[in-house]
Amino acid sequence: MEPYELTIAEANTLLAEKKLSSVELTRSCLERIEATEKAISSFISLDPELALQAAAKADLHLQSGEGGGLCGVPLSVKDLLCTRDRTTTCGSKILENFAPPYDATVVEKLNSEGAVIVGKAAMDEFAMGSTSENCAYDIPSNPWNIECVAGGSSGGSASSVASGQVLGSLGSDTGGSIRQPASLCGIVGMKPTYGRVSRYGLVAFASSLDQIGPLTRDVSDCALMMQTICGYDRRDSTSVDRPVEDYSSFLTQGLRGVRVGVPREYFSDGLDPEVHKVVMDGVGVLRAAGAEIVDVSIPHIDYCVAAYYLIAPAEASSNLARYDGVAYGFRKAVTSDLVDMYKDTRSQGFGPEVKRRILIGTYALSSGYYDAYYKKASQVRTLLLNDFKRAWESCDLLISPVSPTPAWKKGEKADDPLAMYLSDIFTLSTNLAGLPGLSVPGGYSISGLPIGIQLQGPHFHEGELLKCGFNLEKGLNLERQIPAITA
Repeated sequence: MEPYELTIAEANTLLAEKKLSSVELTRSCLERIEATEKAISSFISLDPELALQAAAKADLHLQSGEGGGLCGVPLSVKDLLCTRDRTTTCGSKILENFAPPYDATVVEKLNSEGAVIVGKAAMDEFAMGSTSENCAYDIPSNPWNIECVAGGSSGGSASSVASGQVLGSLGSDTGGSIRQPASLCGIVGMKPTYGRVSRYGLVAFASSLDQIGPLTRDVSDCALMMQTICGYDRRDSTSVDRPVEDYSSFLTQGLRGVRVGVPREYFSDGLDPEVHKVVMDGVGVLRAAGAEIVDVSIPHIDYCVAAYYLIAPAEASSNLARYDGVAYGFRKAVTSDLVDMYKDTRSQGFGPEVKRRILIGTYALSSGYYDAYYKKASQVRTLLLNDFKRAWESCDLLISPVSPTPAWKKGEKADDPLAMYLSDIFTLSTNLAGLPGLSVPGGYSISGLPIGIQLQGPHFHEGELLKCGFNLEKGLNLERQIPAITA
């Protein structure tokens, strides 16, 4: 086994026993990147020299017994997390040369533990998309089939982990943007409860929905990364002051007495039969592990897509108003007056999907339409939250698909925005209700593409989700694979 194939937990053991150095591990990952990056384009920016410097520093910490649980571990971070003096583009030309003067809180936490940040992962522009095809730079490919999408918007994060380029990554999830690419690329991805992880230094898309979370090779690694990034931050007004649990301790617990709900609305006619089979196989594994399986209903789930695509664009139109060519970012150099400068800067700096959502959001918030659209969508959000509250009376967590289908070919849905939006139908509810969600590899399609299984739980029940995910992973006993990648 090559060092780049290790899990974080396996690497931790070898690093602690001095059988492997962080420099050796980082070099292995950098060599893997060099061999595969041309084919899968996981990164917007890379800094091998800085990574090796961080690895050498981590080795010193390890020798003296310092450093945290991620010390010396090569990771990637999505390119909308601020990194001091390193470009943060958000996958957009409008921020092509933007280098923040500070680190995001989660980046600070990684650095304080001695993690090695190899580079900034590719993504849909400002996290608006389900395939990463809206990236203004190179588009990441699915490591299992480079003709297919890696998912989005954290597609680069998912492909970098699945391909063996890094051992873990941080992404963001506004409507499924961690869980869906994790599912399509065959890895684990967690969207924590809203407020569980600080959003300070996360470049905002939709502020009431965005949440940062890990993408890893297995559930144990997910628990380790969650341990690092969770916690209260006074710099984030939405951060919840609540003790962080020992997430790894949940993994040793069984499922006896755990009630797992199967929401009937998630198994509609549009669900791919192969996805349906994988999820139901997962249900069988949980039942065999001692869980009680119950039938539940989330009756307002059908309104999720409509509500989300009013709320998210409305918040995006407000958040993206700051990109006007004045304070930072791209500016159209030659214009006749200030108004033309604003117009030309935003027209040339933003891509088509971002402009589409700004227009939708601005319309939804405009005078005379706010009550008809944004307010109504917010009311649907409340109804959905009440649906989940009723579901928790009869179950402890939910099991469902992540994506209606396995990964599809690049360009297949590019000209049909509605079809693209519907690919998020099973993940949006988690964000609208602020719940935690976990995607765990469940199996493969006939064509060899990964299919994930989604677990959802009540607020701040990440430990229970990780426990269930670990038992699911153990029961399915899928062989851990790094796909062979050929250009």
